[in-house]
Amino acid sequence: MTSLDFGPVMLGGNVFGWTADREEGFRVLDAFVDGGGRSIDTADVYVAWIPGNSGGESETIIGEWLASRKRRDDVVIATKVGSLASRKGLSAANIEAAAEDSLRRLQTDRIDLYFAHRDDEETPQEEALAAFDRLVQAGKVREIGASNFAADRLRSAAAIAASEGLTPFTVAQDEWSLVERAAEIDLVPTLDELGIAEVPYSSLASGFLTGKYRPGATNDSVRAGKAGAYLENPRNVDLLAALDDVAADHGTSVTAVALAWLAAQRTVAAPIASARTVDQVADLLAAGRVRLTPQDVEQLSAATEPVSG
Repeated sequence: MTSLDFGPVMLGGNVFGWTADREEGFRVLDAFVDGGGRSIDTADVYVAWIPGNSGGESETIIGEWLASRKRRDDVVIATKVGSLASRKGLSAANIEAAAEDSLRRLQTDRIDLYFAHRDDEETPQEEALAAFDRLVQAGKVREIGASNFAADRLRSAAAIAASEGLTPFTVAQDEWSLVERAAEIDLVPTLDELGIAEVPYSSLASGFLTGKYRPGATNDSVRAGKAGAYLENPRNVDLLAALDDVAADHGTSVTAVALAWLAAQRTVAAPIASARTVDQVADLLAAGRVRLTPQDVEQLSAATEPVSG
């Protein structure tokens, strides 16, 4: 099990260098940490999808903020390896080179949580885990995590780590939200069995679970297409009504309630959510102050209960 304290929510770094430039990114990071936030999630591939970028832009902004504000000891920093085109996969050489790249961009001497961004079935798990373990033994990484891994691959990685005396995965990162619940069928029971904590990404479903996407409403966000598509499912429209009811009962926002629902799930250490403006930070942090009742959790869960295949 992880020893890291993620606080009420992890701040997603995928907006830095994309929808939040360096200046706005600094303001968001200031507001998040000043408001009690304690963890930041990024990746070497953030934000390589923007024309003219090559990856590492998010890490660079975070690193410049850490150096400028002298806040390194105040936050848990998570980053990832495996998805950047120039640092693809989980070979030992790639993991070790990518870690050095990330350390340099983040302007730090250690990565608190280093994720395999996605599985690499072409590289033996023994090789990848040994490379991660060397980084831990060298003090460059504190804990390691697995993002987007299938349940059986998590089990095999745990067995290898145990038999070889290697650092095990202590944290997983996967898509999970009130409208994306496939993880609950096989993955979550496996995490529970292995003692691996989950920090879900897309916890607000591209903004849909902020409540700003409603039937008949228009929105000019870069994620409006994906978020708006959730309205095509009547269950998700019903969910919005349930979120409104619970938020009103607690005197808080739909955003905070959606994140609090995730935080109430077994295995979840903290949900990951992004903020591209300072105004959005308060709702993220408010999730840590919401105490949903069992009835609240059940009401929200029932609206989009997953069906196993």
